[in-house]
Amino acid sequence: MEHNAVVWFEIYVQDMDRAKKFYETVLDVKLEKLPTPMPELEMWAFPYKDGAPGASGALAKMEGAPSGGGTLVYFASKDCAIEEARIVSAGGQVFRSKFSIGPYGFITIAQDTEGNMVGLHSME
Repeated sequence: MEHNAVVWFEIYVQDMDRAKKFYETVLDVKLEKLPTPMPELEMWAFPYKDGAPGASGALAKMEGAPSGGGTLVYFASKDCAIEEARIVSAGGQVFRSKFSIGPYGFITIAQDTEGNMVGLHSME
């Protein structure tokens, strides 16, 4: 493989306004509306920096596409406890509070407003 395995992710949601507000609040970012080739597909992208490490992705809403699926996306942070502190007030739930994964850093696992499990990762 000539590149990292993950190059893009989509988190499917049922209520785009609610999900967008959750991720913008917890991650302290602004999502950007993406043009889509299909009128029934709505997408809002996470910030992307060309040439920076890591993958980018988007929230996606499409009739019939389930949310709350089985893929776990981890968002990078300096200290995942910072974002963890915003989860409940943003309408989500902390599934497992910040814990060590040994030499690989720390993670928090949470549930968003749409039932999706997501992770936060930091080295601190």
